[in-house]
Amino acid sequence: MLVLLPPSEGKTAPEHGDPLDLAALSGGRRLTAHRHRVLTALTRASRRRDALEVLGVGASLAPEVARNTRLRTEPTAAARHVYTGVLFGAARLDDLPDDASRERAERSVRVVSGLWGVLAPSDPIPAYRLSMGTDLPGVGPLARSWREPLARELDPAARERVVVDCRSAAYAAAWTPAGGPGHVAVTVLREEAGRRTVVSHWAKHTRGVLTRHLVTRAGGEPTSPAALLDAAGELVGSALLDAELAPGRRAGTHELRLVVG
Repeated sequence: MLVLLPPSEGKTAPEHGDPLDLAALSGGRRLTAHRHRVLTALTRASRRRDALEVLGVGASLAPEVARNTRLRTEPTAAARHVYTGVLFGAARLDDLPDDASRERAERSVRVVSGLWGVLAPSDPIPAYRLSMGTDLPGVGPLARSWREPLARELDPAARERVVVDCRSAAYAAAWTPAGGPGHVAVTVLREEAGRRTVVSHWAKHTRGVLTRHLVTRAGGEPTSPAALLDAAGELVGSALLDAELAPGRRAGTHELRLVVG
């Protein structure tokens, strides 16, 4: 399986650690050149008088935008420690129970990022502020700019593994799997009074719960959409009310619907 996560807006800035080394991140030479391009453009944009407007953030995030100008020298830590939002709080990739689950997470979980492209949980990064939905001066719309580099990096894995897609729309726009055992988008529904509706906040939490379950469960990794449904079904009665598999919006794709109360 290949579990795709969005990054969290909430991040914990490392206090100690080595400075950033782009070549040491997952993907190596396939991604380093574009990472350098985006990082350089972000540094310049963050120094502008209108940096907050360019990056689409409010005044309360000015210190994080200022940190963007120092990312090459800021301390780094593993991505699983830096990302601390709702999804990552539920997935708890920084607190897995044994070596087998840690190895599975490192092999199977990838974070799609507007700055780094794609990261493994152990990749060392500084805290930063940049959304995939940004039209970054010098680069352009980030999702569009990442499509070719991410295709080179992720297409080979997707041809062999079922893709469990927990990304939000902005991050899903950066790469679309082509072929392989199956592309399954994960959606979350709330059931109240017999009616099921799509939810947003709880979607992050529930996708995190599913991610943790997939990397810690005793069974093997799912190799098909049907096997993924079986794995998600193990959460019914505890974290979920129901789980179902439906056809996706594109031919050959699926939607895993996780129902919460």
